[in-house]
Amino acid sequence: MLQQLLIRSHARAAIWLCIIACVAACGTDPAGEVSSGAVAEQKFNWKLVTAWPPNLPINHDVVMQFASDVATMSRGQMTIQVYAGGELIPALEVFEAVSNGTIVQMGHSAAYYWAGKVPAAQYMSAVPFGLTARGMAAWLLGGDGLKLWREIYAPFDLVPFPMGNTGTQMGGWFNKRVDSVADLDGLKMRIPGLGGKALAKAGGNPILLSGGEVYIALERGNIDATEWVGPLHDVRFGLDRAAKYYYYPGWHEPSTQLELIVNKPAWEGLPEHLQLIIESAAAAGGVDLHSRMEAENAKAYAKLRESGHIEMVEFPQEVLEALYSSSREALDAEAQKDVKFQEVRENYEAFQKTFEAWDDITEDAYRQFYNRALD
Repeated sequence: MLQQLLIRSHARAAIWLCIIACVAACGTDPAGEVSSGAVAEQKFNWKLVTAWPPNLPINHDVVMQFASDVATMSRGQMTIQVYAGGELIPALEVFEAVSNGTIVQMGHSAAYYWAGKVPAAQYMSAVPFGLTARGMAAWLLGGDGLKLWREIYAPFDLVPFPMGNTGTQMGGWFNKRVDSVADLDGLKMRIPGLGGKALAKAGGNPILLSGGEVYIALERGNIDATEWVGPLHDVRFGLDRAAKYYYYPGWHEPSTQLELIVNKPAWEGLPEHLQLIIESAAAAGGVDLHSRMEAENAKAYAKLRESGHIEMVEFPQEVLEALYSSSREALDAEAQKDVKFQEVRENYEAFQKTFEAWDDITEDAYRQFYNRALD
């Protein structure tokens, strides 16, 4: 917890340093007097739509804080009105709305929702048996990830920024036990992105639903299972009342990267100091979201485990092995259809191989020792 607080405080400190820099650069002339440009600044009043239900814990809070930070740092020159999924446009139309740019200029969502339009975008969100949040941040900001992300969004007049990661997710809520590979046959499960394609290769029936539709579909038996995020959001949605079994690990989403997307013409119309403010506020919001998600999921998991009204179930090894094989098949199939997907895949997997070798002798080695020490 102390480490998380320090990270968050450092991120906030970085933002306020940006404020000072912006004020110094934009508010005075070389003689120290207020410039005419600072007096007659152009105002920017933008709209931001999200793919999340109204008041979704952490996701909604962080986006609202992002908007507040931008207004504060810009001294009111830029204001952002936030609309949750369904309030202005449907949750799964964020990409189109921001790309069009006529109604809204920004969006907060997850890139794998746009797999039908940009197959390679799935790598910018979650990959089955892929990188964890730590590795994903390293690839995006220390490798080629963000550069590739901006390349694949450029034809749609979108500029993406990483803004939060939900961490390793749970395997999902099931009303049918999965004791063998045969139990995947015909399984109707709400699961997006590459995870859904892997499930299909394994014989399941993936279904894409927005967050607001998940509970009713599971409770009425329209689906047999659903993944969502983790204990905090899952319990808030009432999924523990609609299903019997809570499975782990989240093979389909070892981390889920979230995105801030900005309409490119609108972005290019901003003065440089406002661009810097948005980038800094998005970076701080991303750290805030991931830190709070990890802390609150840990608390929610403890309460859920103590309640005793659901059964925690680990996926059998043979099922995970089958899903790993089907994931590789799904990735191969996508790569054959889309050249850019293959390019991003090669870059991602090369980075993953290098990063995991480092991970083996650092965090993994420590965790193995720690677990042995507790036995």
